[in-house]
Amino acid sequence: MNKEQIESTLKDYHWMIKEINRQRKLLNEDIGTRLVAPSGIESSLPKAQGTVSDPVAQEVIRRDKKSSWIVKLEKKVLFIQERLPAIKDPREATVLECMLDGMTISAISQHMGLSRRHIYNIKESIVDKISQFTHSSQ
Repeated sequence: MNKEQIESTLKDYHWMIKEINRQRKLLNEDIGTRLVAPSGIESSLPKAQGTVSDPVAQEVIRRDKKSSWIVKLEKKVLFIQERLPAIKDPREATVLECMLDGMTISAISQHMGLSRRHIYNIKESIVDKISQFTHSSQ
């Protein structure tokens, strides 16, 4: 990941964790509970060419796409989690934890009693260290 991607992943980390959890719960639901076969006139109408008319097959396709989405999010989250040891400074660790918990820069600034500019500088240092850790670990 480049520095912009690392920064974006740090910013999005909190919702990505929530989304992974939500999607896993949905995927673990019984596949048959939300499917209804077409009935009445809809069942006798012609289907568009190139589409799958079987609702179970459609659900499998949808879930496969959802699984791919989860894997993509998990890779981003794991990328950050594997590099947490790169941050050793207590202030940086605090800012990082606040970011991972979904706090905004302004909220972190208020929480720590530091200027927003100082928090941005700390965040840049965190991104640099994660980026360097990436290059040194490969």
